[in-house]
Amino acid sequence: MNEVPIDKRGYTHPEVLVSTEWVAQRLGDAEGADLRIVESNEDPLVYPSGHIPGAVEIDWTRDLNDPLKRDYIGAEAFAALMTRLGITPRTTVVFYGDRNNWWAAYAYWVFQLFGHDKARLMDGGRLKWQQEGRPLVQQTPAPAAADYPVPARDDSVVRAFQVEVLAHVEAGRKLVDVRSPEEYSGERLHMPDFPNEGALRGGHIPGAASIPWARAVNSDGTFKSAAELRAIYQEEKALPRDEEVIVYCRIGERSSHSWFVLTHLLGFEKVRNYDGSWTEWGNSVGVPIER
Repeated sequence: MNEVPIDKRGYTHPEVLVSTEWVAQRLGDAEGADLRIVESNEDPLVYPSGHIPGAVEIDWTRDLNDPLKRDYIGAEAFAALMTRLGITPRTTVVFYGDRNNWWAAYAYWVFQLFGHDKARLMDGGRLKWQQEGRPLVQQTPAPAAADYPVPARDDSVVRAFQVEVLAHVEAGRKLVDVRSPEEYSGERLHMPDFPNEGALRGGHIPGAASIPWARAVNSDGTFKSAAELRAIYQEEKALPRDEEVIVYCRIGERSSHSWFVLTHLLGFEKVRNYDGSWTEWGNSVGVPIER
């Protein structure tokens, strides 16, 4: 069965996705000023073992997170990172990675805090690229340094903080828990097949709908069609496109993936990612928890 092209799947914003073929046809442009391919993974050993030719690496802990406090890097550090990677404000950045693009979506989401909206995800991520037998190299590119002015960082549009989530719960608004059913029920404090750690209490935020992130993807890591996604999020779970929705997981990476689906593929008007997620909520004194 032939794969349905991205622009034929009914997405609200199909332009935020590119195919593996689109990337393959532009490998010669990957070290220029107008296009940068970025690999972002959970496992730091994946990139050096082989990556798309010309792709640079953004490590979610080393590059995107403040080394001391639990927060993202500031605007000056972001500009320095962009300068080092040869990215300018006009550069189109294409993200991909392991875990069906969890961390690629996370990096994409962090870029939105700094207003870099010339960003795309490679549909299917690293999994699909490898399944198709496309080339991987170990050579690390060294792009020329770029000029990236220090941007303004704005957390208000796509990010939710705990105090805002509490107000959201009290107002009876919609939340989506994208973790596994075992995490949602409180049976586990971490993903299945991982150690039970990360929070003192298990369960979910009151009123949150359980929609595991993986329901949005096919077996090759590509996103399901808009009709299939609407059947899950809107018909089954009755999420309103025109009302505020907050998504969360354990530390914000899986929920970045679901944020991307709701915001760009289904066109929800205001979705925010609670990146504090369960490691903050499940360790906080006095916050409400359901099981």
